[in-house]
Amino acid sequence: MVGHRPRIAIVARFAESTSATRYEAIVTARRLAEGVWAAGGEPLTFLAVPNSDWTERLDGIDGVLMPGGADVDPRNYGQEPVSNELYGIDSMQDEVDISLIRHVLSVGLPMLAICRGMQITNVALGGTLTQHMDSPHLHHVAPATLESHAAELGLTDSTVSASCYHHQAIDKVGAGLEVIATSEDGVVEAIKIPSKAWAYGVQWHPEDNWSENEQQLALFKRFVAEAASFSSQRQR
Repeated sequence: MVGHRPRIAIVARFAESTSATRYEAIVTARRLAEGVWAAGGEPLTFLAVPNSDWTERLDGIDGVLMPGGADVDPRNYGQEPVSNELYGIDSMQDEVDISLIRHVLSVGLPMLAICRGMQITNVALGGTLTQHMDSPHLHHVAPATLESHAAELGLTDSTVSASCYHHQAIDKVGAGLEVIATSEDGVVEAIKIPSKAWAYGVQWHPEDNWSENEQQLALFKRFVAEAASFSSQRQR
């Protein structure tokens, strides 16, 4: 890779406490950042700030990773909260995520959305979520088969071992999204996101096992390669 590592913006998640801080914190999962680094990228944590000027804040950024996190407020997709299982809802986090996603897709930055990141992308494009699954996928590892786009994701096999931790799932699919993988029990596992750039979402957590599973690392590598291509084109 010539020049600097592609800069990957990862929007921070809020934490009430961590073992390393005395106060509330902003966090990026270590395994996630290390996965981006192992793939050749430079992971950069971005503070969630309402009413951000994303054109200014993303200057010099080559790709955006929307990570997992807490639940999306159902009011964002026209529903009232009806499940007692909802947790960690933060209206500011939702607002920032949605505005960032819409900006990224409008300007054509490469984007990878993981778990909550995929779910809120669906919401940003008018879709809805199942507030609580009948059978949540918690500490759940199972095959997910891609019906298409495996090569575009950098995968050499259409079936991947998907490590999942979620109790919500895509219900109504948002405008322009293409479902490209489902689990054996019908849960949407991967989507192609409408953009002039490379943009995909996965329900599973590739960061969980990228160091043992070449397919998961390959996904990160393809994302970072697309970010590198975007960087090269921008500098011409």
